[in-house]
Amino acid sequence: MIRSTIDKDEQALQLLDAYGKGDMSAFSTLYDMYIQQLLNYGRCITSDMELVKDCVQEVFVRLMDKEHAPKVKRMSSYLIISLRNKLVDEFRKGAYLADVSVHDVAKKKMTVDVETRYLDNEKTVQQTKMVNHLMACLTPRQRQAFQLYYIDEKKYDEICEIMEMNYHSVRNLVHRGMLKLRAAAL
Repeated sequence: MIRSTIDKDEQALQLLDAYGKGDMSAFSTLYDMYIQQLLNYGRCITSDMELVKDCVQEVFVRLMDKEHAPKVKRMSSYLIISLRNKLVDEFRKGAYLADVSVHDVAKKKMTVDVETRYLDNEKTVQQTKMVNHLMACLTPRQRQAFQLYYIDEKKYDEICEIMEMNYHSVRNLVHRGMLKLRAAAL
């Protein structure tokens, strides 16, 4: 494990060097190498995933700054420490704004037991099955319209162009699909 971490850090430093020389794909590879590790670490500190994602983004943005790039010797250590510091800064900022003592910020550390994780996972599986069942009730055109409108967040005008339909037909398609889903959910 120690050897693989050292190899990963060496590879990461090579990628960072390549990025510094103009290889944009090197930074993307570097990001992919560490993103899951950082998200998992952030989850151990707080349950606020949006805050964790924002802080991870800030860490990588700082690393991207070629003019003020930090001197990094061990990438994994640098990223973990930077993320922790960024999260603590955000907690302090929130504590300052909310009139909460800094000591109470340390209590934000999340502890999730195995049972809670299992129940959450089970709930997600059930919800996925329900969504798949409901989507199967729709026609292919209705599914496409729902995908574009609700998931891809396209406007009706854009959907009209993509599906090569007029505005009222698309609205009717979405409306009838919604009626079908409501009936199927009962």
